[in-house]
Amino acid sequence: MSSDARPVREEVHPTAERSGGTQRSTSSRRPPRVRKARLRLVRVDPWSVMKTAFLLSVALGVALFVAVAVLWSVLDAAGVFTSISDIVTDFTASSTSDGIDVDQYVALPRVLGFTTLIGVVNVVLITALATLGAFLYNLSASLLGGLELTLAEDD
Repeated sequence: MSSDARPVREEVHPTAERSGGTQRSTSSRRPPRVRKARLRLVRVDPWSVMKTAFLLSVALGVALFVAVAVLWSVLDAAGVFTSISDIVTDFTASSTSDGIDVDQYVALPRVLGFTTLIGVVNVVLITALATLGAFLYNLSASLLGGLELTLAEDD
């Protein structure tokens, strides 16, 4: 038995009530009635928008950090950075210079530090823009009336 099973409502025939017995009506299944409500969203709380945007942007920053670390590890294990470093060194080397060492630019600590910087900037920007968006929505909703929503509930 599933957890969303509803008990079947038994209808009592009017003559059966008088006689004391119960009979099932032949039309015990009616089509489901849909209740609708028309609502208007006229205000969004900027404080709750700011908290939610901050939390989601921090989660996005952590996911970005982990994704970059995993991607860097896979590329390093595949030898991509060594191949690129060898190619760049061959092209830039001369009799007086050893060439450019790409390994120092794509080292894991440097890449993760740059990723952290991007993540922190994204957290600040996303939080500020979402909060500003809430203020702008409240301003436009006071002038235009807000968004109209129609919510429906199946019986």
